[in-house]
Amino acid sequence: MNLNIHIATACAALMMTGPPTWAQQTDPLRPDVLIADFEGDTYGDWKVEGEAFGKAPAKGTLPRQQHVSGFKGKGLVNTYLNQDRSTGSLTSPLFKVERKYLSFLIGGGPHRNTCLQLLADGKVVASRSGNSDETLEVSIFDISGRLGKTVQLRILDQASGGWGHINVDHIMQTDTKPKVAATGMAEKEFTVKNKYLIIPIQNKGGRRKGGGQIQLFVDGEEVRRYGLSIAPSAELTNWYAFFTIESYKGKKARVVASRATEEGFALVKQSDIVPGEENFYKEPHRPQFHFTQKVGWNNDPNGMVYHEGIWHFFFQHNPVALPWGNMTWGHATSKDLLHWEQQPNKLFPKTMAVRDCFSGSATVDKKNTAGWGKDTLVAFFTDTGCGECIAYSTDNGDTFTYYEKNPVVKHGGRDPKVTWYEYDEKDEPLDDVAKELGGHWVMTVFDQSKKHGRNAAFHTSTDMKKWTKQSHLPGYFECTELFELPVDGKQKNPRWVVYAADARYALGSFDGKTFTPEHKGKHRVHWGPYYASQTFDNPPDGRKIQMGWLRIGAPGPYNQHFSFPHRLTLRETEEGIRMFAKPIKEIENLRAKSNKAKPQNLAADKPVTLSIGSDLLDVRLTVEVGDAKVIVLNLPGRSIKYDVTGQKLNGASLKPVDSKISIQVLADRSLTEIVGNDGRVFISGKGPAKQDAKEVSVVAQGGRAKLIALEAHELKSIWQHFNQAKRK
Repeated sequence: MNLNIHIATACAALMMTGPPTWAQQTDPLRPDVLIADFEGDTYGDWKVEGEAFGKAPAKGTLPRQQHVSGFKGKGLVNTYLNQDRSTGSLTSPLFKVERKYLSFLIGGGPHRNTCLQLLADGKVVASRSGNSDETLEVSIFDISGRLGKTVQLRILDQASGGWGHINVDHIMQTDTKPKVAATGMAEKEFTVKNKYLIIPIQNKGGRRKGGGQIQLFVDGEEVRRYGLSIAPSAELTNWYAFFTIESYKGKKARVVASRATEEGFALVKQSDIVPGEENFYKEPHRPQFHFTQKVGWNNDPNGMVYHEGIWHFFFQHNPVALPWGNMTWGHATSKDLLHWEQQPNKLFPKTMAVRDCFSGSATVDKKNTAGWGKDTLVAFFTDTGCGECIAYSTDNGDTFTYYEKNPVVKHGGRDPKVTWYEYDEKDEPLDDVAKELGGHWVMTVFDQSKKHGRNAAFHTSTDMKKWTKQSHLPGYFECTELFELPVDGKQKNPRWVVYAADARYALGSFDGKTFTPEHKGKHRVHWGPYYASQTFDNPPDGRKIQMGWLRIGAPGPYNQHFSFPHRLTLRETEEGIRMFAKPIKEIENLRAKSNKAKPQNLAADKPVTLSIGSDLLDVRLTVEVGDAKVIVLNLPGRSIKYDVTGQKLNGASLKPVDSKISIQVLADRSLTEIVGNDGRVFISGKGPAKQDAKEVSVVAQGGRAKLIALEAHELKSIWQHFNQAKRK
């Protein structure tokens, strides 16, 4: 058959079939529909509320703002007025959906409440925020499922802190999906089948400038939004973050990411394992008997409480980056205060108006004062820019419900610590309800006002929902806590303690409303990078057990540390009543092997040594200082020095007692904790990475001393169960 026959055959076929049907034709390219370009001298028929937007679109960069770029024409929405302090909203009129996509340019803050929202029937159905960058980038909403329906847009700025502004320009409907670069948006839909959503992380950004963003929607509801840096490829992935999604099994989900390459976004997927988890807790710098989270950042302990046989340890957590940000409540549980199991994260920013879940506390509502059930676990946290909020759990911390009338306290502070105040015969009840209950709730919270400056404020309540401010205590900042302790164990001789984030404390009395200090200034027991501590509420044995944030970095996949749990007591000393802090006695249950030295004289510059075979140690030393100038205790990678002349232990003031000094050292890879004179000082500091440990030694310098006791206890890792499970 020749070419002419081919042509004739084709023509005949066309004559028989006729022209293509409508279904066979390609949709014609329809022109874009401009919604707003913000080039005018006013916002036109858009409704302005608040002060953030001014009276007209901005003409580029505003005073004291970093250079703004990426917008079209001369005008844009830019809410950087009053250097982020102003808030407000800008709402469009209703318009008809006529194209597949809504395209726009966006930059500015990454927060949930600095965003462009798409509203249908008055409800938010989609939202985009900036990327902590003043460069506007192309983003889209897929509106193809709403063709023919009416919608509207709202540009929201309800943030007044860093990056508390939004930049938006050139909003239009289009049938042409914009071609996105690595700085653009990517999304995919899936049915939840596995335990985790895995996200590749590159160690940069976080919620800082230069990072991207990820959003997870389940059944159309946004359940997660985090700033992060998605790795551009597997080769450039430093570690993998994960969302626990197994509670959504069978549901439709959608993940949306910004600043993700095609190759990097392809690595965002479901899995029943976290890549690299077989190496968790095996890293050479990872502490082996201090709790650390698997991945991401930590700072303040939160919601420390004992409930139904379980110690609950919540904490400030960024699960997707090593820098601070994305504040979420992480969660770990223990039955013995030693071995911890990390649980799925618990408290997340829940609404479009909530930015973070900052620090707070948890308690047990034994008397059902709130009406959620006897022994309900109740958490209090700060919603930035909103106030103090409540979430409660009726299943021992597995899930939490957010109180529908949050916030319960509005003020200029944060970090609520809630405890129960029990009446005795001398107390005057708040009201008849409090009289019947036999006490009331007290919320200690950092407050700030023009009148009082920074202070600790005390609020009271009988139902956890309605609070009354009773008094304030000047000179206190964040994470302040109030609790009672007996002196020398005598219950009839107690003192109330106000303990601040900077590890300073005051002693005094508290009548349920007002704290009255019994001395000037503040005392100190903790030294080093110890901050924002908290004590466990509702302990079964009455002990006051504290843990703090150790501001000591780590290279990943986690960052920052927590102290080992330690017991607080009050004792009479020659200086007056003082607080003591000692590691909990349970640490002895971790002992694997011990070695002791005999009491003996310490000749000048002649060390006494003990052989050891581990770098995980609990070392205890008692020395009569004699005429020595310095006592030095050497452990693998560390030297602890007591300056006899200056009466200082590694820089902390410490006087001998009966001419003796006792020192306890917890050596745990990257951490070192030093306890002097049975807890009179508690010093936190860095430690080396894993080392080949061979000996512990003590030496007197500049004179003689007497060795009373030297013990080196090798300790077992608390993560053996985790690693064994992964090997199976």
